[in-house]
Amino acid sequence: MKQEYITIISNRMKRNIRIADILYIIKSEYLSIIHLLDGEVLQTITPIYELKEMLGDDCIEVKKGCIVSVSAITNIKDKIYLCNGEEIDFTVRRRKAVRLEWREKKKMMIDEITGQNLPRTDEEYHKYYEICDKFPFAFTDIEMVFNEKRHAVDWIFRYGNEALAELEGITLKEMIGSTFSSLFDNMDAKWLRCYERAALYGETMEIEEYSPEIDANLRILCFPTFPGHCGCILHDMDRLRFMKNENWFGMAAAAQKSRDF
Repeated sequence: MKQEYITIISNRMKRNIRIADILYIIKSEYLSIIHLLDGEVLQTITPIYELKEMLGDDCIEVKKGCIVSVSAITNIKDKIYLCNGEEIDFTVRRRKAVRLEWREKKKMMIDEITGQNLPRTDEEYHKYYEICDKFPFAFTDIEMVFNEKRHAVDWIFRYGNEALAELEGITLKEMIGSTFSSLFDNMDAKWLRCYERAALYGETMEIEEYSPEIDANLRILCFPTFPGHCGCILHDMDRLRFMKNENWFGMAAAAQKSRDF
């Protein structure tokens, strides 16, 4: 079973940290500074190379003294963009290698939530995807609905996490087992075409488009899961940009915590 927590000593106390909550870790002299999804910043004397070993395939070393969580990365361009809106500088000459490692490890993450034994009930879907419940990003598994010509015309939500419910503005109780068209009356066909290719042809696709259904700019990674199904990882780009603009609040909090240490 995949490790869910790591244990460190911070401020003379033992702390169990959920791996999914880690954004990145930076070395600072003899300390390792751990930045968490909720804005908390922890300091530990555990060397960064030991933390990297603990995290294994869940992290990438983007430059000397800096490792970043694979699940926290939304894009890599001139900087590394994180799901909370932060941007991380990295060694530019290693851009190609870092992007390749990120893609490979992201694929491994996807493979962990992909299978062929189709669940039969909502409970079985949830048990299968339980690892995704606490993901810091929205995730769903959808079953495509096809017409007689094998064209996708709708989809059914088979699994979703709380981050998805927050993004869509609908409770999971309402969503799971419902078709998209029954929840939203303004479906955009572009989603259908992408999800159809993932479900029918086994393609993995990444799209960034405006969603009129929830009035948000989304970046979506879609990939095949079960036969006729598609898994989707969704990021609200408007929220990321807003959080990026508000990052100075997090920096001020981190500075205060550092002084308290």
